[in-house]
Amino acid sequence: MATIVLVHGAGHGGWCWDLTAPMLRDAGHQVFTPTLTGLGDRAHLLDDRVGLAMHIDDIAGLLRDNDLRDVILVGHSYGGPVITGAADREPERVAALVYLDTVYVASGRSVLDTLGPPIEALRTRGAVVDGVELILLPTADGGPFYGVTDPDEQAFMRGKLTAFPWLCFTQPLQLADPERVAAIPSFHVACANGPAVLPADLAAEAGAEGRYWELDTHHELMISQPKVLAGILMEIADR
Repeated sequence: MATIVLVHGAGHGGWCWDLTAPMLRDAGHQVFTPTLTGLGDRAHLLDDRVGLAMHIDDIAGLLRDNDLRDVILVGHSYGGPVITGAADREPERVAALVYLDTVYVASGRSVLDTLGPPIEALRTRGAVVDGVELILLPTADGGPFYGVTDPDEQAFMRGKLTAFPWLCFTQPLQLADPERVAAIPSFHVACANGPAVLPADLAAEAGAEGRYWELDTHHELMISQPKVLAGILMEIADR
C-alpha cells in the first residue's frame, strides 16, 4: 500500500480532503492531510512570514518528521508549487508527484509571475489585516468564487475557507536541483471548468504516457468528484 500526502490549495485546509481521504484509507493506504501554516485550523499562526517558502517547509518537515518514504505527493491548485518545492528538499522520499488542476511554476518564478493579471486582480479585492496583506477574503457563500454552485458542495465548504497571504503568490519558487525534481514521475489531473492550464507540451507528453486525466468538473474536484479522484490516486499508487 502507498503513502499519500494530500496538499490543499489557497484559502483551504486539510478539511478539503474529508470526502476523498477516507476512500484511500479504506483501501489500505496511509494518508496525510496537513493544513499549511496560517490557513484553515492553523489560521491563528498567520503572520507576515507566511509564504510559499514556509509552506514548502511545512511539507518537507512532515516527510522528515514522520520518516516517510516512497511518498505520493499530491498538490491541488497552489499546492502544486508547494509539492514541487518539498520534492526538491526531500527528493529521496518522493516516489511521484500528482498535480491537481494546479499552477505550474518554474524555479525562480512566482505564481504571480506565471499567471499574471488574473492573480494581480485578486489583490484589488484584498485587505491588510494586522500588517499582513491578504487576498481571497472569505464570504458567507465562499464556494462560488472557487467555481462551486451546487448547494450541497457549498454547504460542505461554508465557514471553512480562510484568507490567503499575498506573499504566497509573490514569493519565488527556489529549487536547488530542478533536473532531479523533473526526473520524479509526475501525473496530472485537469478540470475542464477550472482556472488552471496545463502547458500544452506537458499535457501532450503526459497524455501519451497515460499520466494525464481531464475531469468534467470545476476546480474543487476533491469535493465534486471525490470517488473519481480517489480512483485516479489509487491507480497511480498501483503503478
